[in-house]
Amino acid sequence: MDCERLSKLIKSWYHQVQDEALAPARMVAFMEKHIFECDVCLLDPKVHQEVEKIADIVFPPSKRLTKKAAEEEVEEEEEVQASEDEDEEDGDQDDDY
Repeated sequence: MDCERLSKLIKSWYHQVQDEALAPARMVAFMEKHIFECDVCLLDPKVHQEVEKIADIVFPPSKRLTKKAAEEEVEEEEEVQASEDEDEEDGDQDDDY
């Protein structure tokens, strides 16, 4: 990891996770947010792999998802949302009369 600031932030966040003052998912979100806003991280090709390794460490085994399982979960949520949107559109027509 090339970004010293991210390294320091991760250490601080990790201690907060250990103290149960910060949720692991929130820590991962903070790391990803920093990566997309930091010029040094944007140029580092390995930073995403390292964040995945850290996420595996901070998440309990029951919350760990494989990459494929996470993608499938997102697809399912999108399908459910699409069907709900269609139902809402149909529901609007019923309310008009």
